Amino acid sequence: MVSDVSRTAIGVARLRAFESQRPDRLFNDPYAAAFAGTPTDADSVFRLHVAIRTRFYDDYLLSSGCRQVALVAAGLDTRAFRLDWPADTHLFELDLPDLLAYKEKVLTTEGAKPRCERTLVPVDLREDWPTPLVDAGFRPEEPTAWLIEGLLVYLSAEDAAKVLTRVTNLSAPGSTLSCEHRDRERNPNREPATEAMRRLVSLWQGGLGTRNAAWLTDHGWQVTTHDGMALAESYGRAEPGYRVSNFLTAELSPA
Repeated sequence: MVSDVSRTAIGVARLRAFESQRPDRLFNDPYAAAFAGTPTDADSVFRLHVAIRTRFYDDYLLSSGCRQVALVAAGLDTRAFRLDWPADTHLFELDLPDLLAYKEKVLTTEGAKPRCERTLVPVDLREDWPTPLVDAGFRPEEPTAWLIEGLLVYLSAEDAAKVLTRVTNLSAPGSTLSCEHRDRERNPNREPATEAMRRLVSLWQGGLGTRNAAWLTDHGWQVTTHDGMALAESYGRAEPGYRVSNFLTAELSPA
């Protein structure tokens, strides 16, 4: 039985596979189709958002300057295998045990080889995940590039704040973080256009809503916000009828 979480991860992989087929692709994920099947189309309101998001986060991670990287809710992400990491990079992937087991099965079948040191940390992010992360070799005293991709909106405000608190507590000065950023609340009366969209939206709990940037600023991070549509323009991929959410990057200031 495929869980709702796994179904969502497979859906994102399908959109990454579709983007990878384009002649003007913003990235190439050679394993996405193995997770989700070869897409013949990607008629999804999230198509452009996933393409822009993936490219933006790729660039963020490679430019962070950190040799320790943590993907919080890694899903079916394959950055460990497809990006040109600096020497001595150690990447940690955190997600649910069943999802990571499925991911490993597919990657092993594909003969995928990571381009950096890679460690899986099977956890439920609503529970105590810092302990198994440190037990797996994570060094809190070393600056870390954190990526929280597509997770916070699926959590309650309390659980989202808990994730960010734990990230902050595990971060040395000079650590960086990136996640999505909303500058306005979602209209609860807006009806999703498709059944697939309705199923996805039903999983959302809202996270911290528009308060991600404020929360991080209040806890010692220097935050920069990035307009998603401006990014699409800069990549030459703005498309009528498609929206891209915003993002933020942050750096932890010295105490």
